[in-house]
Amino acid sequence: MLSSSSTTVKNLPVKKRLCFLLKLVGFVSSVFVFCEFLIYYVVIFQCRWPEVKGGAPVGEKETSASVLKAMILADTHLLGEIKGHWFDKLRREWQMERSFQTALWLLQPDIVFILGDVFDEGKWSSPQAWADDVRRFQKMFKYPVSTELVVIVGNHDIGFHYEMTTYKVNRFEKAFNLTSGKLITRKGINFVLVNSVAMEGDGCAVCSTSEAKLVALSHKLNCSLQKPNHSNKRCSDVENLPASEPILLQHYPLYRKSDAECSGEDSALPEEKNIPFKEKYDVLSQEASQKLIWWFQPRLILSGHTHSACEVLHAGKIPEISVPSFSWRNRNNPSFIMGSITPTDFSLQKCFLPYESRVFTIYCAAGALFVILILAHVQLLTPPFYFAQRLISKHKAV
Repeated sequence: MLSSSSTTVKNLPVKKRLCFLLKLVGFVSSVFVFCEFLIYYVVIFQCRWPEVKGGAPVGEKETSASVLKAMILADTHLLGEIKGHWFDKLRREWQMERSFQTALWLLQPDIVFILGDVFDEGKWSSPQAWADDVRRFQKMFKYPVSTELVVIVGNHDIGFHYEMTTYKVNRFEKAFNLTSGKLITRKGINFVLVNSVAMEGDGCAVCSTSEAKLVALSHKLNCSLQKPNHSNKRCSDVENLPASEPILLQHYPLYRKSDAECSGEDSALPEEKNIPFKEKYDVLSQEASQKLIWWFQPRLILSGHTHSACEVLHAGKIPEISVPSFSWRNRNNPSFIMGSITPTDFSLQKCFLPYESRVFTIYCAAGALFVILILAHVQLLTPPFYFAQRLISKHKAV
């Protein structure tokens, strides 16, 4: 049987065999290009910026220019030289780079926030390894001049509290031209950047400095929210800021007991939801959480760290959104948040990236089809049409 098949293949005209080979190459190339490039456009193209009210003062018409388009993602965890396997690095970094660059091209955000844990091994990295990680990050997450990138510090970037040093904090802030405990204002919207790793409350050098900056920012923001005719000597020499309630951006979530109340397809797995969170490790302590709410009275809090989605209300009115991980190493269904924000209102929409399981299914189906085509071509597999025809012929003969 095998020898006769081999003879048949050899007798095929060279042109026909070459044509079949080209078809196979084209088939494999098409599947590869779709799964590694085009699929990101197909999926992200379906995402739309949410509509928001309150973009303009009363009596004025709202325009798109008055709305800030913010893209929020978290926990990219770029693998380092210690724990990162070369193929895992290659795969995950390609996925994140393609997703990020495609999202920038299709959605054109005004600003992008990354909520910490940019690197997986920043807490251990040598100067050389750190420089290499930063270089790879800058290549993957490059952005046009029309877009601004703001990166918040996370525990994997500088270590947990017991590993955190002034050197690591300064190294991170220098790499991203950023100071934690800082306020940035865009289109009249105030964003407070919190180093949540430093909210330990034990008076460490980094913690004391960070809290002092936040207290000073709180004073400025509170003064800006007072009515113009309200006389207050404590605010007389304070810098004028837009009278807009701030949005807090940080890595650790505020205190919550667990993810038991979280829902949605990208929330924690059912077996993980009821596991109690550890203060100062999984979430901020109750004391630190109360401080931030008391200092800033934010209208929105955005955090990462848990790698899963969650939405909770603090003090019965302040929403906090935990943004899932952007890396397929941590989730089968990564996503990012699209926010349309004005000085008085905001609207958020989630944009899911390609499911890795679906990409794997496409590859498996294509591989099976590839094998079937090969077997059919060398006549080791009878085409279904001829098989059915033979059965009918035998039935008629009987």
